[in-house]
Amino acid sequence: MENYLNRQVKSIEISGIRKFFNMVQHEKDVISLTIGQPDFHTPEHIKHATTRALENNKTTYTNNAGIIELRNAISDFYETKYGISYDPKNEIIVTTGASQAIDITFRTILNPGDEVLLPGPIYPGYEPLITLANAKPIYVDTTKTNLKLTKETLKNNITDKTKCVVLPYPSNPTGASYSYSELKDLISVLKDRDIFILADEIYSELIYDQTHHSIAAFSEVHDKTIVINGLSKSHSMTGFRIGYVLAPQWLSKHIIKVHQYNVSCASSISQYAALEALTTGIHDPEEMRNVYHQRREYVYSRLIKMGLEVNKPEGAFYFFPKFPVKDMSSFDLGLTLVKKGKVALVPGSSFSHLGEGYMRLSYAYSLEALEEGLNRLETFLLNEKLY
Repeated sequence: MENYLNRQVKSIEISGIRKFFNMVQHEKDVISLTIGQPDFHTPEHIKHATTRALENNKTTYTNNAGIIELRNAISDFYETKYGISYDPKNEIIVTTGASQAIDITFRTILNPGDEVLLPGPIYPGYEPLITLANAKPIYVDTTKTNLKLTKETLKNNITDKTKCVVLPYPSNPTGASYSYSELKDLISVLKDRDIFILADEIYSELIYDQTHHSIAAFSEVHDKTIVINGLSKSHSMTGFRIGYVLAPQWLSKHIIKVHQYNVSCASSISQYAALEALTTGIHDPEEMRNVYHQRREYVYSRLIKMGLEVNKPEGAFYFFPKFPVKDMSSFDLGLTLVKKGKVALVPGSSFSHLGEGYMRLSYAYSLEALEEGLNRLETFLLNEKLY
């Protein structure tokens, strides 16, 4: 009977991140610096809001787009933080995490044969969703352009089949983000073309040394930009599964149809927790960001002293150092690191073929764990002499 399954489902793979994590999680005495899970607990006041929602029986279906109070809070948040106005009644959809937000967006805008540009290396969650929508992912190599799309690389990869450009920033796995002028360069290519922009801004509150600029704030492309965001990273609420889609009304009215038949609505009690996060807890990310900043500085100094080639991340909580290892794939290097070095990093090939030769290191771990993990990595590199 397996031959009768959806061919697209059969063709996609489990995420390389999870595949590697599952292979090594039972190894003993290994320091893991793999998963992008904030090591902070959800703030107490948000947990209390969740309890209150339960006690007040806020356990029924909500409006498909989410409770209006939360949509108002999201609208206020984007107006205050990024200077963009979205109508809470018609342009905001609360979703079951950012992943579902991406899925329903692709299923709304893509037709069979459409092409979607992905700046690689890139988080592996986009390609399968594009494939399931019978469209085609096209990887744009950013390894020679500071791990970012540029005006030239964007222009060189656009065809008459290009339907959408995915712009995830700050980036998982590279930590790269875009300045105001860099966004203007991309906009100069996209403004007069019938191409959607999917801006995945899930790490927008975790950015260092600069300001996050949402590409949706630029009037030239606002009407064709879909913004994806959520509470998982900013407020350490990964298990609450609350994301949201921001899009102009003409587009949101179609996305909501896919959302309605997909999940009906996001978890009601999680929505009330998110409401607390975006009102009382609007400044919660600042403390976490300060701690991540300290960790970034420490890890960067250690990696540079090891002689590794690495960009200093502008946001999120990942490093993506290059490992010029001969005759060994990044996946095999990852396994060797676990077996011999007793430290786990995610193989760069998990982030498309363009990540081959790199490894992702998450600094969403304590300084103690980072210090021990980096000590082991340094010892491994000195002893193995892989390059």
